[in-house]
Amino acid sequence: MRRTTKRALGLVGALTILAAACGSDNSGSSSSATTASGGTSAATTASASSAATTAAGGAATTASGGAATTAAAGPLKKVKLQLQWFTQAQFAGYFAAVDQGFYKKYGLDVDILEGGVDIVPQTVLAQGNADFAIAWVPKALASREQGANITDIAQIFQRSGTLQVSFKGKNITDATALKGKKVGNWGFGNEFELFAGMTKAGLNPGSDVSLVQQQFDMQALLSGDIDAAQAMIYNEYAQVLEAKNPATGQLYQPSDFNVINWQQDGTGMLQDAIWANTDKLKSDTAYQDTATKFIAASIEGWAYCRDNADKCRDIVVAKGSKLGNSHQLWQMNEINKLIWPSTNGAGMIDKTAWDQTVKISQETKNQDGATVLTKAPSADAYSNDYVTKALALVKADGVDAVGAGFKPITVTLQEGGA
Repeated sequence: MRRTTKRALGLVGALTILAAACGSDNSGSSSSATTASGGTSAATTASASSAATTAAGGAATTASGGAATTAAAGPLKKVKLQLQWFTQAQFAGYFAAVDQGFYKKYGLDVDILEGGVDIVPQTVLAQGNADFAIAWVPKALASREQGANITDIAQIFQRSGTLQVSFKGKNITDATALKGKKVGNWGFGNEFELFAGMTKAGLNPGSDVSLVQQQFDMQALLSGDIDAAQAMIYNEYAQVLEAKNPATGQLYQPSDFNVINWQQDGTGMLQDAIWANTDKLKSDTAYQDTATKFIAASIEGWAYCRDNADKCRDIVVAKGSKLGNSHQLWQMNEINKLIWPSTNGAGMIDKTAWDQTVKISQETKNQDGATVLTKAPSADAYSNDYVTKALALVKADGVDAVGAGFKPITVTLQEGGA
């Protein structure tokens, strides 16, 4: 068990130190990068059919019987993608795009850089140490307000996956019931959906609850140190369902808990997005082209994971995820629910959801009275230009980028996520 302690969560300084990925394995990996080049066999694609497509760098690709092969016509374009957390199914679409040859098909050689507790992906991007980065919108916008020239070019997660979880006996069925309770939260900008929900319910986060700094696990909840814990539906929530109930000797069940879903509550904020360098988008035509093709290949990876959840689970586990098969399959299934269906096409940035995220970021205060943003971001904080072009490429390749018929699978969790 990890000890949790109460402390103030100063937003601006904390954001500079850490942009935690929410829904973490809370453990490291020795692998720092995965490359799309070398050792990738002819791969089954998510395309229905395609006669021929020309990718970046002059590489021509053909599809035959569902297998994509690349006829080399020049070197692949090297690209670095910075993740916001450790290897897990939260990023399965990108790993699948490497494994299945989708990036290579578009002429890209992609290194996937693992994140961690001391890595701020949007800062890595802004400093020129990555070409693209995955980050939550509010935290990336906070970095942007502090000078990071970055732009959201594809909103992969269409919905928030943040929960507040409590044991059934605590009777915390909505935000109003948090009053007077010990409420765990991760801080570092991850807490603003919770604070927005409490504010909406008429509570003052600074005085009406006892805030507890929560580790990126559920031990404080399971041990009774806190009454309600922050959790991602695809990670920490699964962790409580993978733990044994000492009263029964069996795994906990959903019926043992109450869950507040901030997306359903109306205070959800946009999360995992693909961010690019704003200055390069304005001046570098080659970078613009790479951005379009990177998004297209990534969407194909996510479509593959939608239709092949078990195979993407296997890809992530093989890459070194620290929690095992059943946990990663649960995570893959829940991540798919956050992406699909994508009514306007995967990656399109919905203005209503964007505006809600900005509004909460500007208006919701933490216990110290600080907000995520002090002003609205400029117009170039996001762009649908590149994802629109990418969706055209994906459509031409026969890939379903809407997923209207998506149906989640049933996952049986094992103890410890094995």
